Amino acid sequence: MDTTALDAAARRYRRAEAALDKARAELTAEVVAVLRATDERGAQAEVARRTGWSREQIRQIMRAAAGEER
Repeated sequence: MDTTALDAAARRYRRAEAALDKARAELTAEVVAVLRATDERGAQAEVARRTGWSREQIRQIMRAAAGEER
């Protein structure tokens, strides 16, 4: 059984997953930084619009970040 193509596809998939995880962590860090740096009305909604995440997801990110500070 030749699994060369299967192995290559699995490697590509793992690399893509790792890249996605890294990008998600970077985006999360930027969300936290932006929202901590402003108290403008509607900032959370603007971040949600720009990221494609819901306002509830943004709130969860901010709660988790606040918990990590302690």
